[in-house]
Amino acid sequence: MNVLLLTDKLTTGGAEIYFCNLENNLPEDEVTIYTAAGPGELFSHIKHKDRFLELRRSNPLYNFWRVRKLILKEKINMIHANSLRAVLLLLFIRLTILQSFHCIYTKHNVTILERQAPPLMALLLNYFVTRVITVSNFERENLIDLGVHKHKIITIYNGVDLNQFRYQDKKTGLVFKVGILARISEEKNHALFLDVANELKEYKNIEFYVAGDGPSFHLVSEKIKELNLEDTVKLVGNIQNPERFINEMDVLLLTSKREVFPMVVLEAMAVGTPMISIDKGGIKEAIKNNETGILIPNHSIEAFSCKIKELKQDKALRLKLTQKARVKVIREFSLDQMVNLTYKEYSRHG
Repeated sequence: MNVLLLTDKLTTGGAEIYFCNLENNLPEDEVTIYTAAGPGELFSHIKHKDRFLELRRSNPLYNFWRVRKLILKEKINMIHANSLRAVLLLLFIRLTILQSFHCIYTKHNVTILERQAPPLMALLLNYFVTRVITVSNFERENLIDLGVHKHKIITIYNGVDLNQFRYQDKKTGLVFKVGILARISEEKNHALFLDVANELKEYKNIEFYVAGDGPSFHLVSEKIKELNLEDTVKLVGNIQNPERFINEMDVLLLTSKREVFPMVVLEAMAVGTPMISIDKGGIKEAIKNNETGILIPNHSIEAFSCKIKELKQDKALRLKLTQKARVKVIREFSLDQMVNLTYKEYSRHG
């Protein structure tokens, strides 16, 4: 079976890490994997660089002809699209060639099309896509409500590499470190993270760390200055070893305005860093409140601040949360499980 994995870009993000994990771990004796994506720092993670096609983000016509040529030349019969933009590209290609191929689409994010034209989104998925993979049951139900046929959809949870993200006991330090690891963009809501840091800035032994980059980096930097948080909040930029950053934190926050099922939740659960997360999307399918992490029902500065103080003061609670979280990740969210279930979908439809 010749499989093409297709996505928009290889800049650091949950969908892009998922893309690389599949390319690295699908059974090579059963499938030949080709990849196509825009440039980004995660290109270094691609295993078969000789079968990689670089796309141009701002040139859809170029991408159309390059991907079309690859499909025809290599007789691709299964294409796994990791963005709705990739699905639309494949639709136009299908209209211009006689060669048949199956399209599997993994839905990682909330799309513009589903917000602005849900009937069109449902039509596209029902009549062009062979199979829709959702990364949470919450998202599966959302698509069914939009009008996507139930039999088209399967939930396959994101999987974390348990060898890379190893559980480690925390060493008690003089400083309690609170972190956020996310693309610095409006929907990730770093403003709330900074408001929490401002609320707790009188606690001299609490420090806040922002890892990542993105279009809102300058705005975050400016807000740190406006709130006089230069001594409290550290901007560490893009990181090469997320497992190291997560492990160095005593607690990780997720403050997003919207989410589907972020990888960083599973990564934190795997390494033993307690999560305090906003209750959005399918996050509750991994974080059971007060069992495998802490869920906050709304974007409350006071609620996040209160839970940080509670975890700081209660080492036994931190240990209980992280141990149960690690067990849940092993049982339900391993990389091996994700790859195996995805490969079964290829085999079923290829």
